[in-house]
Amino acid sequence: MALSEVYWDHQIPLPKLAPVQAKVTVALVALLCFINSYDGEFVFDDSEAIVNNKDLRPSTPLSNMWSNDFWGSNLSSNSSHKSYRPLTVLTFRLNYLLAGGLHPVGFHVLNIILHSVISALMIDVFAILIGGLAHDEEGRMLNHAPKTSLLAALFFAAHPIHTESVAGIVGRADLLCALFFQLSFLTYCKAFNRGSDGDDRFSVHWVVVSLLLCAAAMLCKEQGITVLISSKRSCIDHRGQTARKTLSPNNHGVNAAFDVLLICNVNVYELSQRLLLRKNPLDVSEILRPGLLTRLALMGLGGLSMLYARWRIMGTGPPAFTDVDNPASFEENIFLRIVNYNYYYSLNAWLLLCPWWLCFDWSMGCVPLIKSATDWRMVWLLLLWCIMIGLISQALCSQDSQRRRTLTLGLVLLVVPFLPACNIFFRVGFVIAERVLYLSSAGYCLLLAYSLGHCCCRWSKYRKLLCASVLALLCVYVARCALRSHQWRLEQSLFTSALSVCPLNAKVHYNVGKNLADKGNTTAAIGYYREAVRLHPTYVHAMNNLGNILKERDELIEAEQLLSKAVSIQPDFAAAWMNLGIVQNSLQKFEEAEHSYWNAIHFRKKYPDCYYNLGRLYADQNRHVDALNAWRNATVLKPDHSLAWNNMVILLDNTGNLVQAEQIGREALKLLPSDPTIMFSLANVLGKLQKYKESEGFFLHALRIKPDAASCHGNLAVLYHRWGKLELAKKHYELSLKLDPEAPGTRDNYNMLRRKLDKLKRHTP
Repeated sequence: MALSEVYWDHQIPLPKLAPVQAKVTVALVALLCFINSYDGEFVFDDSEAIVNNKDLRPSTPLSNMWSNDFWGSNLSSNSSHKSYRPLTVLTFRLNYLLAGGLHPVGFHVLNIILHSVISALMIDVFAILIGGLAHDEEGRMLNHAPKTSLLAALFFAAHPIHTESVAGIVGRADLLCALFFQLSFLTYCKAFNRGSDGDDRFSVHWVVVSLLLCAAAMLCKEQGITVLISSKRSCIDHRGQTARKTLSPNNHGVNAAFDVLLICNVNVYELSQRLLLRKNPLDVSEILRPGLLTRLALMGLGGLSMLYARWRIMGTGPPAFTDVDNPASFEENIFLRIVNYNYYYSLNAWLLLCPWWLCFDWSMGCVPLIKSATDWRMVWLLLLWCIMIGLISQALCSQDSQRRRTLTLGLVLLVVPFLPACNIFFRVGFVIAERVLYLSSAGYCLLLAYSLGHCCCRWSKYRKLLCASVLALLCVYVARCALRSHQWRLEQSLFTSALSVCPLNAKVHYNVGKNLADKGNTTAAIGYYREAVRLHPTYVHAMNNLGNILKERDELIEAEQLLSKAVSIQPDFAAAWMNLGIVQNSLQKFEEAEHSYWNAIHFRKKYPDCYYNLGRLYADQNRHVDALNAWRNATVLKPDHSLAWNNMVILLDNTGNLVQAEQIGREALKLLPSDPTIMFSLANVLGKLQKYKESEGFFLHALRIKPDAASCHGNLAVLYHRWGKLELAKKHYELSLKLDPEAPGTRDNYNMLRRKLDKLKRHTP
């Protein structure tokens, strides 16, 4: 079929730009929307996926990222989230290497660039989906919908729902997945660069390349492979008027629909009439247009291979989630479960329509469940499905082939990428996740641009008003993106912005409290932690953090109660067991404290901090051998555990085992050559062993690292005092007292030295 310019395109209130100009314009708009996030910090999930992920470190073997999940945990672990995204982690590692460490600017800049490139490429994707696939005599693709595709790409570039994917560094997975999704689709289209309209030939080479790019998309974000099961689509060739089915991965759902509607030139309305009314019997020999079966077989085989590989990689099975993560999926009443799923869909649709109500986390009571059919929120479900049914009926039954094609492919692009997040095939670990709408929003933007074009055609006399509306909408989008990306720069602004959106979300209050506590504002943090526990009475992490703050404020009784409740709710909560042990030790409940420490070690075998605290308990009970063994275990598990090394030196020093203390100190400094605390303790031991020169060297080295350490100046003065270097002793006593006038014993020693110096002066002729 000869393709011509889409009839509504010339009515779109935008200038017709050259292809390069259009792409540069869209890329600049995308850049403008998110540029103020370039100097943001690592926030929220970035801590686990980047800051604490050892797979980014050059010291970690590159092969580890192929056996670990996105968060750095081994895929075979029961605690793994099974999110397999090695190519995304590889880009994080490259960022780390190029920046020379964890410097967030490079991470953010790459995200912004990726979004700009994706937005520019969307022009080509939209041009094909709206205007069809056509080439000039030189093989260059023609754009039969230049204004509509430009408008849709501008909407995509500036849509605020993308802020989490762009301004949040972990959103790189969605960006890379979208980029390879586009490349896979465009490569599939390249397979049909035909010399004439009647030429049915296609390139197997480009179809295979499209499959490889699809695999790359799945290695950036696993959604691509999980949609395999859900995107089974009927591929119908109108020239034969019958139906066949194939399994299609994420973007091959789009490829299959594209193949059917554009390459095979299907008229779904006419086909449905012939099938339903049984007119003009179908001839099977006319179905299999040359090449269609081959393409479907290649896509099906490739998709099944990827699906098999993904299940082999997943190891122990799908991840386990709790009712806190996705409460609707744990609803026992099947009717209410379906109702709440559909309510979630309506909220996702609303976020696309009105992206003002944005939040970094939607779990823990943020979206209360619908419990009865009389809940007023049922209206949103009905409205959603009325709109969807209307769109589907127009997409299938419209007599207008251009409208039919645009609506069908727009709906495919809207729905297919969202299918893995819809809870139909498996339980997901979230209520709403703005990141998963990154690709689906492209379908929405296509439908929105089509709607505006249709309105311009139908109400041409209001064209100026529509033009102003489009401009206003784009300006609102850009402003909202700028505001939201600014909120994503810092955890404090990100978390506090969620309080007005999800005041019932305990995790929001928890994160605000944690951020305040990290900044030293424990008084304010207590209020937020208490609110988190009130909203979610079994929130053990909030109880643990609140218990820690109360412990530091010497409110030990309440701290013990909170931590005891936390471990009773979650018996394998190792950190809470350790913190409970610290509180019980402070309350001199030594037996209970020891029991708590051993419980913590039982549930977390490699727990150096717990061994350290256990050693402190034994030291308080004068169980010196047990204390040394506990601290030694801490250093075995964590060789750079400075506190454990230092405590061993101090304990051996205090018990008179100076030779052993010296050995431990020297061993520690081999591992921690720049630790001033260990240098200080070793210098004290060497002074007692009358190794004054070595002792002086360690004191001076420690002071070069930490020149304002009053105790170090004071003990160095004592060394000089014993050594007979009285003027140097006087100098360091005075420095110590200047830094800490209340330093215990220092003033007495200083006064003693002054009396000695005065006595020497009197006896000096």
